[in-house]
Amino acid sequence: MIACVILPTYNERENIPVIVPAIFSQGSQVSTHEIHVLVVDDNSPDGTREIVTELMRQYENLHLISGPKKGLGEAYKKGIAYAMQTLHPDLILEMDADLQHDPALIPLFIHLTSYGFSLVIGSRFAPGGDTPNFSFRRRMMSLFGNWLIRFIGGLPRIHDCTSGYRCIRAELLQKCNLSFLSTRGYSFQSSLLCELLRNGARVVEIPIIFPDRIHGSSKLSLQDQLEFLLNIPKIRFRNSEEYMIYCFIGFLGFVFHLLTYLLLSRMFVFPLYIAALLSIEFSVLFNFVLYECREKGKLFPDRFEKKKFIRFQRLSLPGAIMHYLIFLSAVYYFAFSDIPAFLAGIFTGIIINYSVHSFRRWKSGDGV
Repeated sequence: MIACVILPTYNERENIPVIVPAIFSQGSQVSTHEIHVLVVDDNSPDGTREIVTELMRQYENLHLISGPKKGLGEAYKKGIAYAMQTLHPDLILEMDADLQHDPALIPLFIHLTSYGFSLVIGSRFAPGGDTPNFSFRRRMMSLFGNWLIRFIGGLPRIHDCTSGYRCIRAELLQKCNLSFLSTRGYSFQSSLLCELLRNGARVVEIPIIFPDRIHGSSKLSLQDQLEFLLNIPKIRFRNSEEYMIYCFIGFLGFVFHLLTYLLLSRMFVFPLYIAALLSIEFSVLFNFVLYECREKGKLFPDRFEKKKFIRFQRLSLPGAIMHYLIFLSAVYYFAFSDIPAFLAGIFTGIIINYSVHSFRRWKSGDGV
């Protein structure tokens, strides 16, 4: 049997000569599987690919594929496809090449799959795990991001939904539709986790210590962080058609909400705190109508269901309150311009409202 470790790389010339031997050194601790390493290099300009080529002369189970830089998600999808078609592994391991994931845990990961677990996660936030060099801000961002994924994605109590250190049974991956997953950056990991769980993954988390990288720089960019936030609603859907409908309805609601605020605050010159409050309520009504139109397949609903609207209003209340509080604090306490403050409030409200409504799916006749 084969266990294939997939290592996505970009400018890792200092780390790759260390991590590859360290992985293969664990082979003596694994009697059930033959370890292979597949490096997926995004045409690193620093010579990473050339170093891997040299190492391949020493390690016959070391493999290399390369191509243009398209992000972590695309690298993993390409690596998984190649491994499945060429190596036919029983296990696929995801692992960073920057020495932040301890190769000594590979035997444990593999061993646990023999006890019925189809997904083993190296968890930074499970009891016993640690991120000793994370700043308070980075740790809070990571914890909040994991909470969002669990809450919106409806996941079980998994501590680390964005971990890049995993062992997955190949038969489980074969059930998954990877084509719909985000392919640009690090949000691929959370999307893949949701897809694995939808297909019946049996999960166990192993606490890990996640140190700072010694060589090179982090690849996590602002664009990756924005993609992560924008990708969160997508993990709730199984197909692109449903996702596009959700995006279209959300876009209409967003435009209506912003235009209403501008109309009230600029044309009718309402005080900003009044304009924001009224626009929030008008947007709730507008979104209610949109949901009714979508559910009943009509441009205009036949009648206004008061009880249903009250339930919708109640479920929209958490997002509305958070939107308003963010707007007020940003404008009157931090002295931000009202438009950026309002947009920040809208975005937060959308996330919270979607989280609430996703657990109370809109159904004709039984309310929200």
